[in-house]
Amino acid sequence: MQVTRLEEEFWDHLLSLYFLIPFLTCTLALYQYNKYPARVFVGDTFCYWAGMTLAVVSILGHFSKTMILFLIPQVFNFLYSLPQLFKLVPCPRHRLPKFNPETNKACMSMAEFKESDLKFLGNLTLKLFSAFGLLHTRSFDRDGTRWREINNLTVLNLVLKFAGPLHEKTLTKALLLIQSFSW
Repeated sequence: MQVTRLEEEFWDHLLSLYFLIPFLTCTLALYQYNKYPARVFVGDTFCYWAGMTLAVVSILGHFSKTMILFLIPQVFNFLYSLPQLFKLVPCPRHRLPKFNPETNKACMSMAEFKESDLKFLGNLTLKLFSAFGLLHTRSFDRDGTRWREINNLTVLNLVLKFAGPLHEKTLTKALLLIQSFSW
């Protein structure tokens, strides 16, 4: 005997809620400890688990296209970083913003390289990014050789390019706003 029956559309959403409610409660509790100044470091495990949970929910709930809207900042960061990731432009080991202890603010991190090391596609990419205002660039001479300095190609550094040096708490709030308004 069947007591109740949900339409397939409702069943998909209910199944998604079964995954999302425990995920959101754990995440909100963790957020309380991870606000600035962070007292808990979640590491890769939470990031992988969160991504997997959101992927499972979007697949089982049949709204994978909607989930892509949530990932707009991450997709933009990937596309913006491609020139450094594919070595069209030199990529330093660490691309996070640098911390200035005198001002207690985060500043753009930079990559320095000889202009002669830059290939055609890298040069074209830098010209394109400069034309759209997405790049801080400076040329200078060192030991008789022409060098170039650019900001590292990450969303964090892009926010700092437009806003100037920011305190870590302010930068975090700016990134959370970008993430919130992306969908």
